[in-house]
Amino acid sequence: MKFRMIAFVAIGIALLAGPAFAQAPAAPAPAPAPAAASNPLDVIPDAMPFSQPYGAPITLDHAKKLIAAVEAEVKRRGWAMNVTVVDSGGNLVAFERMDGAQIASIAISQHKARTAAKYRRPTKVFENAVQNGTLYVLTLDDVIASRGGFPLVENGKIIGAIGCSGGTGSQDEASCQVGADMVK
Repeated sequence: MKFRMIAFVAIGIALLAGPAFAQAPAAPAPAPAPAAASNPLDVIPDAMPFSQPYGAPITLDHAKKLIAAVEAEVKRRGWAMNVTVVDSGGNLVAFERMDGAQIASIAISQHKARTAAKYRRPTKVFENAVQNGTLYVLTLDDVIASRGGFPLVENGKIIGAIGCSGGTGSQDEASCQVGADMVK
């Protein structure tokens, strides 16, 4: 019986004294360095990409001059294109279908221009994404993943976009680049 009593007293003292004799908690381990993102889409950029502000919409006269420049370049190369200019909201401002241009490319040139205006980036960005396996871009509203659409940026603001279609992607892109380069 004495043994039990001594055991209970010893246990009680140990329980009461335990916190006083316990070791201080170790300092927290430093956080591990973040692992490199295995998927580029998981990288969080510091700045918002493609965030140029929208400006006042392009005028009809300005749009016609861009189309005339594209047409001159395309004729020089012996190509036939459909050329579309939309305003900063993606609404049609001017369109031209050159003689012999593919009829299906009417809607495609308009789609490229709308996509470039609405998403504030060249349509080649979407084409590259699909080619690199980033297929979620195909789920975005009203996107076309085909080069040949450029935002028109004047004084740092998007005033519209230009889209060309009728040739190969590289021909469409080269044609439209002429018009986009006229806007500063």
